[in-house]
Amino acid sequence: MSSSALGNEPQHTTQRPTHPAPHRPKMALAAWIALLVLLTAELMDILDQSVVLTALPAIQESTGAGPVTVQWLTTGYSLPIAIGLITGGRLGDLYGRRRILLMGAVVFTAASLLCGLAAGPGVLIGVRMLQGVGVALMIPQVLATLHVTFEGKNRSKAFGLYGAVLSLANVLGPVVGGLLTEADLFGLSWRPIFLINVPVGLAVILLGRWFIPESTARKTDRPDLTGMALSALAIVLIVFPLTEGHLHHWPLWCFALLGAGLLVLGVFLRHQQRRQDNAPLVPLSLFRGRQFSGGMAAQLMHGLLCGLFFMTWTLYLQRGLGMSPFHAALAFVLLSLGELAGATIAAKSSGRFARRLPQAGALITIAAMAAYGLQADAGQADLTLLAMTAPVVLIGSGLGMVGGPLADLSLARVPHEDAGSASGLFNTAMHLGIALGTALTALVFFATTDGSPDAGPNRDAFITVLWWVGSLLALMWALMFCLPKQANNQTE
Repeated sequence: MSSSALGNEPQHTTQRPTHPAPHRPKMALAAWIALLVLLTAELMDILDQSVVLTALPAIQESTGAGPVTVQWLTTGYSLPIAIGLITGGRLGDLYGRRRILLMGAVVFTAASLLCGLAAGPGVLIGVRMLQGVGVALMIPQVLATLHVTFEGKNRSKAFGLYGAVLSLANVLGPVVGGLLTEADLFGLSWRPIFLINVPVGLAVILLGRWFIPESTARKTDRPDLTGMALSALAIVLIVFPLTEGHLHHWPLWCFALLGAGLLVLGVFLRHQQRRQDNAPLVPLSLFRGRQFSGGMAAQLMHGLLCGLFFMTWTLYLQRGLGMSPFHAALAFVLLSLGELAGATIAAKSSGRFARRLPQAGALITIAAMAAYGLQADAGQADLTLLAMTAPVVLIGSGLGMVGGPLADLSLARVPHEDAGSASGLFNTAMHLGIALGTALTALVFFATTDGSPDAGPNRDAFITVLWWVGSLLALMWALMFCLPKQANNQTE
């Protein structure tokens, strides 16, 4: 672990020491607190993506929101995140990662308070979008600060805990949303799901200001405003139709926007080539090494399979098997407990297995998906939650072994001055993958069910989805051969 994590004074971390100290097996208390604050910031983001789902009926009843408005309560949050992650990461490189993280936390906390006070659906959507802006500033700094602050075994432990937090947040979101809404604290109905962010956000701001070490690039250059605008426009033109297309049965305008997005993306890349010596938004040198580019591609596959699997699994459990929302939530709890177990294994391994650990996780998930598919095909409507426990927990365990190590190994050789940009790109790959996976459900799942709520078509469509997910897992496993084979290859 770098010395900057041991004190409270701002440090300007620029590059990894040539000869890191060999005997630092334990992290100091200040470093543990800094890690806790960073992981709490990440937890707030993941929770707020899912906490709203179980509260949607109450929000709809309370505010009179229609179906389109309800959908935009999630889309309005995720779209600014996808747009702003790359820019947020680069701003951290240039102006200080702690500074930008705290700015994002302030925006997120204030927006959460406004969400809890919102009187109508239009205002609620607007402040949800403001929450997304705060997250786009805040979240790239988490991976970037972990990257520049921790070294050796402490680094692997930190990234392992990062993966564990992602897994924990996946189960906590719907559970916390349901409990707070049903509790109707002080007669506030769904509002506490947002108001709870206020004390947590204030703690992140205060403790982060004191304990998180500051780090920046070697020099402060003028930000690439043209690159920021082009990247934001390209992502909007690509992500928006992917998110909305299946709801409107893929009209012509969706394909027109996608084509325009790819064109703007080409213009953006050309602009970046010309600015490589003048503080570009995306240092293209990051992609020269197969470790980062391969890791980015694997992360894209990770997001794609998650976007495809989790949406269709919910429909399969409730429509295909006739489970109540409560029992379907229990299935998610089982999977998330498996994820937590897999992430714990990753944290305790201290990185000594390098790429073999996430690859083993991918293979475990493939095997568990195959077993689950055979079970679903044989059991049909009689499959119970108890019967599916083993494959579901194994699916979660395999996925839990992937998240933290994949981030750790993909970013391991990134220069410290580009850590924020790399973190923004890595997070954007996940969000873009989820959008692609959600869009793929129209082809793989809804084309088979034709929107029918009947059990049979939903079961058959889900079994088809499992074949697709297995193929994506196999591709992700192959892409992880770009990551280092030996643990000592993580650092230079």
